[in-house]
Amino acid sequence: MSVDMNSQASDSNEEDFGVNSEEEDDDDDGGEEEDQGDIQSYYEGVASDVEQQGADSFDPEEYLFTCLTYKESQRVLTEEVHTVAAALKVLPAVAKLILVHFHWQVTQILDRYKSNSSLLLSDALVQPSSTCRSVPALQSLQCGVCLQVVRRDSLLALPCQHSFCKACWEQHCTVLVKDGIGVGISCMAQDCSLQMPEDFVLPLLPAEELKDKYRRYLFRDYVESHFQLQLCPGADCPIVIKVQEPRARRVQCERCNEVFCFKCRQMYHAPTDCATIRKWLTKCADDSETANYISAHTKDCPKCNICIEKNGGCNHMVSQNFCWMCLGDWKTHGSEYYECSRYKENPDIVNQSQQAQAREALKKYLFYFERWENHNKSLQLEAQTYQRIQEKIQERVMNNLGTWIDWQYLHNAAKLLAKCRYTLQYTYPYAYYMESGPRKKLFEYQQAQLEAEIENLSWKVERADTYERGVVGGEGELSASDRGDLENQMHIAEQRRRTLLKDFHDT
Repeated sequence: MSVDMNSQASDSNEEDFGVNSEEEDDDDDGGEEEDQGDIQSYYEGVASDVEQQGADSFDPEEYLFTCLTYKESQRVLTEEVHTVAAALKVLPAVAKLILVHFHWQVTQILDRYKSNSSLLLSDALVQPSSTCRSVPALQSLQCGVCLQVVRRDSLLALPCQHSFCKACWEQHCTVLVKDGIGVGISCMAQDCSLQMPEDFVLPLLPAEELKDKYRRYLFRDYVESHFQLQLCPGADCPIVIKVQEPRARRVQCERCNEVFCFKCRQMYHAPTDCATIRKWLTKCADDSETANYISAHTKDCPKCNICIEKNGGCNHMVSQNFCWMCLGDWKTHGSEYYECSRYKENPDIVNQSQQAQAREALKKYLFYFERWENHNKSLQLEAQTYQRIQEKIQERVMNNLGTWIDWQYLHNAAKLLAKCRYTLQYTYPYAYYMESGPRKKLFEYQQAQLEAEIENLSWKVERADTYERGVVGGEGELSASDRGDLENQMHIAEQRRRTLLKDFHDT
């Protein structure tokens, strides 16, 4: 998801440390109605259903967070500002600069202040250090920028005592605020990086509209620098996510339903860490032509050589009984190990030519990319199955053919399938960058176990969907044993997913 950081504190956030406007608390009861086919919602309600079947109750993705409104997040920031300002005996505007520099870690700030207060203030760039070259207060009536001699009351200076005329300060601040700068406006003197507090900048801004923008940019910077807060990346969404411990975990905005990783604000990507997924997505973008070539959705059938297209999420091509990914006989995959998910490295490649090494590197990348793309396409196809199941359940309930509870297991199975496949998709960037060794072998084994159970679950969900549509058997009914088999497969797949995340997520 691409996000313009300068627009995060949107114009709907009108109340900013001094801007008076009304809070939008009651005008939105949770955003737009959820799309019934949207797999973003697959985390909701599925975990408890699986746990009722006896699955391991430990969830490695469990993460406590709070969605704060604009006023609530302002309240959190203001309390910490007052705490630091009182302890350090500085103005609130200066306390904010100190907090931003130390990522709002109040305990660390207070401890450092007790040990060396001058060093703390100079490190936060609110007071000149002992090595910083400053000038005596109002030594000259000449502005250091425009070189004009002005009246004494027209010269302004920060604690570094670098004096400039008010007109030059105004132009300096105006240009930077128009460029989207909030925190980070510093002294105009060469080699002086002393920060300008907001109570110094605000009187210098000529228009009220510019002052409002500056306050919004300040709020954005305060939240982004806070180690426990993140702005929701949803379009024009004012919600701030608050956590106790910042980690690369899944969070969801309660207002716009945006799902993202708390740490990097990108799409959730467990078990791959933030730095690795960033490298992977960059590589995929750089190799776009190669990706376009390899991601073609058609292949030649290994049995009859006819061009075929995959129209479901499952990789088991039932008609000729082969695997869509490796085109090998499905029987050779076995029930325990999904062999074609593991890339077989050439141990002698380091002794070969650079051209051979380049070909091997490309081969390895294409191996992982094709599987990454295949699961992405499977997610899209299975979302269509989910939509059909939703519609069929609604139709049956409306026709008094049972209640929602009677058919909810199909709904939960389709959501759990998407949840497991989404995790599986993000195991491939993780494996691509993983160093060879025993730990990678363990990861590939667990990845293969998960993939095998997902394919079994996918086949059972698609089979249930065909029954529901009356394609098989004519009655559109699943037997009690079929339903039990489906629910048992849900339990197994979720256990495999949790086991992999427990062992490899954030390790």
